[in-house]
Amino acid sequence: MQLGADHVVVRVPATSANLGPGFDALGLALALYDELEVRLVATDDVVVDVYGEGAGEVPTGEDHLVVRALRRTLEVAGAPQTGLRLTCSNAVPHGRGLGSSAAAVVSGIVAGRALLADPSSLDATAVLELATEFEGHPDNAAPAIRGGATVAWTGPDGPRATGLQLDPRVTATVLVPTSRLATSHARSVLPETVPHADAAFTAGRAALLVEALARRPELLLEATEDRLHQQYRAGVMAASAELVRALRAEGFAATVSGAGPTVLVLAAEARLPELDGALAGLVDAMAGRSRLGGRLRRGLRRGFGPGRGGRVLELLAHRALDRRLERRGRRAHVLTGLLQRGEELLARLPELLSERGDTNLCHISPVSALPEAGRKDRRQ
Repeated sequence: MQLGADHVVVRVPATSANLGPGFDALGLALALYDELEVRLVATDDVVVDVYGEGAGEVPTGEDHLVVRALRRTLEVAGAPQTGLRLTCSNAVPHGRGLGSSAAAVVSGIVAGRALLADPSSLDATAVLELATEFEGHPDNAAPAIRGGATVAWTGPDGPRATGLQLDPRVTATVLVPTSRLATSHARSVLPETVPHADAAFTAGRAALLVEALARRPELLLEATEDRLHQQYRAGVMAASAELVRALRAEGFAATVSGAGPTVLVLAAEARLPELDGALAGLVDAMAGRSRLGGRLRRGLRRGFGPGRGGRVLELLAHRALDRRLERRGRRAHVLTGLLQRGEELLARLPELLSERGDTNLCHISPVSALPEAGRKDRRQ
């Protein structure tokens, strides 16, 4: 296979896996992206420039995960290897349960595919198989590749995935703590077996979640109940577990995102003002102005409290203002900062910022479709 382009740009979304009961199976793409630009160079050099998440932390040569995935793709396609100049502009938080490694792997694979003279020689199934080689399981890779909501599984022929219907009213809010948690550590605390009753309960909820995501968002709270993994992981992410408990007690479908410690909240768009109010109450809890239980307050301060950046609560979430922009493949507008609906809450913003540091309260819209990688021919 020959190379057909020497310059490509790829954008891959953050993803949330499990969604509560869909352990290692269900996933959701979010409108928060890593962007990769690849240029082929005439030398054997590999140069990786990283901006945003991971800058100064990840390798900048052949060991970079994107480079490894790209090279593996060219190898599988039988294409020649070459020198590379990569620019990685990362917005997906690392080590937080939002699929940062899947985003890196998929971006490398999709970029490698786009460089080929015949990109169609590697179909979506081949891309998923390559991604699973690196990831070990396809639950994050599937929505990163396909967009939207997905269910993934591994059968005799390898990893497979299919898209799920996603009601346009469903929105996702992610609450990202300053602390990180390795997926391997989060998996190490899971038991080898679980009671049959818990497995049956969770299987029923996973089936219900498919319906809730597709047509019945009012069922999201019940549909996101889980007895397979979150209760066992609570000890290694105490603040996240307490936050999930508190939000669910208020009627919101909160779960741990992937291996954590990020908390994911699924809700109908009409409930976002109510959710904003609940989150503002949690900010007050961390500031000591709430009568919420001391255990919750201590947990929030420990896991979601002031870190190196001095933030009271770091809620990295971005809302696509117009879903039609997403469907047309254009860059969606992104909101950052404190998003509150209501003059009373807005009036308290200066007080919160001056006394407790920068706070972000925003929302993410699920991605309905992932744009193809852009490519430029050698004449440019």
